Amino acid sequence: MLTKEELPECPVATTVQLIGSKWKLLIMRNLLVRPWRFNELKKNLDGISQKVLTDSLRSMEEDGIIIRTVYPEVPPHVEYSLSELGESMRPILMAMQDWGNNYKDSLE
Repeated sequence: MLTKEELPECPVATTVQLIGSKWKLLIMRNLLVRPWRFNELKKNLDGISQKVLTDSLRSMEEDGIIIRTVYPEVPPHVEYSLSELGESMRPILMAMQDWGNNYKDSLE
């Protein structure tokens, strides 16, 4: 997790730094619905590489946005879900969804 001093001074830039990549936003979109397993995310996010998904999930976990839960089974079962901090971004993502829908509607 970054320290306060390492984050941009601008709060919008801070948010963009944490969730601004295409893949992080799409991962969060999925996690808003339910917890997901790695391979489910990989299959659902068309075009994402295993490395980018792994790096994005690790970064989001380190930033406190998601929680990685390991179930001690054979084979191991791992699920990713939104943390309380990640859940707090729900209104932002819902506003982005509404804006995107309104924009699309305006083009018809």
